[in-house]
Amino acid sequence: MNLLPKSSKEFGSVDYWEKFFQQRGKKAFEWYGTYLELCGVLHKYMKPREKVLVIGCGNSELSEQLYDVGYQDIVNIDISEVVIKQMKERNASRRPRMSFLKMDMTQMEFPDASFQVVLDKGTLDAVLTDEEEKTLQQVDRMLAEVGRVLQGRETEWLFGMEEGRKQLAASAGFRRLITVALHRGQQYEGMESIQAELSARVMELAPAGMPAQQQVPFLSVGGDIGVRTIQHQDCSPLSGDYVIEDVQGDDKCYFRRLIFLSNRNVVQSEARLLKGVSHRAQKKRKKDRKKQSPAGTPEEPPAAPGQPIDKSYLCCEHHKAMIAGLALLRNPELLLETPLALLVVGLGGGSLPLFVHDHFPKSRIEAVEIDPSMLEVATQWFGFSQSDRMKVHIADGLDYITSLAGREARPQYDVIMFDVDSKDPTLGMSCPPPAFVDQPFLQKVKSILSPEGVFILNLVCRDLGLKDSVLGGLKAVFPLLYVRRIEGEVNEILFCQLHPERKLATPELLDMAQALERTLRKPGRGWDSTYVLSDMLKTVKIV
Repeated sequence: MNLLPKSSKEFGSVDYWEKFFQQRGKKAFEWYGTYLELCGVLHKYMKPREKVLVIGCGNSELSEQLYDVGYQDIVNIDISEVVIKQMKERNASRRPRMSFLKMDMTQMEFPDASFQVVLDKGTLDAVLTDEEEKTLQQVDRMLAEVGRVLQGRETEWLFGMEEGRKQLAASAGFRRLITVALHRGQQYEGMESIQAELSARVMELAPAGMPAQQQVPFLSVGGDIGVRTIQHQDCSPLSGDYVIEDVQGDDKCYFRRLIFLSNRNVVQSEARLLKGVSHRAQKKRKKDRKKQSPAGTPEEPPAAPGQPIDKSYLCCEHHKAMIAGLALLRNPELLLETPLALLVVGLGGGSLPLFVHDHFPKSRIEAVEIDPSMLEVATQWFGFSQSDRMKVHIADGLDYITSLAGREARPQYDVIMFDVDSKDPTLGMSCPPPAFVDQPFLQKVKSILSPEGVFILNLVCRDLGLKDSVLGGLKAVFPLLYVRRIEGEVNEILFCQLHPERKLATPELLDMAQALERTLRKPGRGWDSTYVLSDMLKTVKIV
């Protein structure tokens, strides 16, 4: 019986594998070795509690033997219907928790981050024999981006987003680039130890035909492994586990970040730390650590919850755009002397309301936050504080606004900002929760917005149909609607007003932004020189 294909391209053919397993029958076929030969390596890198995806499982006994020694959360996929049927029949009673699915590995239907381990024993070799452009594009989707990411910087656009990694791959100038993130909570001694651990794995992903002695360069921003110092970890009953960490960015600046571990690739809040802050105890620890650390090991920031925050600096691009939206108010050049009333729903680390408070001295801000833990985080770790002009209400934003709209004497706000995330990851919209953009609720928002005010909404929606519906609902309540998309992110900032006759052309809008910025940049006021208000509004469009 000849099981070999007539050409290498047949390895990527469904028909070939259907015939292969029909002819092979129920006898297991092991590519590149059996479980006994591979178990030493597998057990080193896999933990029994982890969820495992086996791609191109065939009728190998590998998954079955892993299951029998304790790895029971295993999903197997293969393009052959014949072999999937065989494996289901073979394991239905003896291994009930293990599943087998007919699925093409280049068109997988699982949500992102569904598995801790993806195990392959020969399938990539079969796919890589096909040089058709369509197939290579699918392979590139999985393998094209590879290099090394500094710990603490994996959430940045360049490393954390697909488009960013494509740009990184292009700028590196290599045919194949692998990105590797350093895990939070693990200790890394330095670049040499990481390179020693990864070298063998990297060579397994080397292009076909590469010389055996080829040296693979390990790249890093700044030449070291970066710095991530976990300052605080806790669990909120509403937001779940979270971590406060300080990371080193460009120019040796440190940034403090709030990360929800349920969505660890997203920075919830971020603030830049002021330079030159240290403590005697920390200095002593640094001195002791220098005696033990190898040359080139970067220093860590001081572990102090009271470390000063640079309140003049907005880290988040969507916050910068939201602040720029204040230029839509009448007479922006006079806003520093205007007693503005603002309502901000969603506190996080507090950087957005804090910036308004410090830069608009006559403003009065009310912030609404559903999670009391976040107020503690903002106060202890992000320099936030309440005052006679800054009040925080611990309440559901829906309930709070409903109560305001129900008053006989309703308050009138010049600015209402929504920067609130959804706790339900299954929705196509992660900010705000859908109830915040229902038309009946938007009518309540309208009722507490002053006639010449602006309602500013941070929208994060990947579902295009849902986004169109949200925009339509907003337009029905607020006839004048501007949208500003944040480059490299899913965020879109919506500026909503009540009077369409006040519509501004782009040149007028930029003039108003420049007038506001001239006022804010007056001597003696802290201002980030890289933050240009008019740049934030150049790409604004009217819906």
